[in-house]
Amino acid sequence: MLITTSYHELEEAKQAIDEFKENKPGLYQRFKQIIDLTRQLQFNYQYMGCLIMNEEPSSFRPQVQNAFILSVYQKEVDQLKSEQDIQDLQALLGAYKHIGYGNVSSLLLGKQAYSLVGPAVI
Repeated sequence: MLITTSYHELEEAKQAIDEFKENKPGLYQRFKQIIDLTRQLQFNYQYMGCLIMNEEPSSFRPQVQNAFILSVYQKEVDQLKSEQDIQDLQALLGAYKHIGYGNVSSLLLGKQAYSLVGPAVI
């Protein structure tokens, strides 16, 4: 799937992420840990977002040789989803789903909005 994002959309998402960080620091930190784990395992951010949002993740599911790694990852995501304020994170992700979970994750990790402008395959 191809998405195209504008600088304005990305800046708006960055502001929302900054507000989320200020208002929900614990949940923000836990979400950042999941993003870091996703990056370390070289999984697709879209897969992570689908799991958090209770969407069908099968088209983004990573091809891993060891099912244990995938089960540990899913357990970590499930622990995040058991947080009492998870609906706030889901609202943030839902509001910016159109720019892609990868772009949201990249913004949260500190990438500049201008570096994410343009088309991307998810």
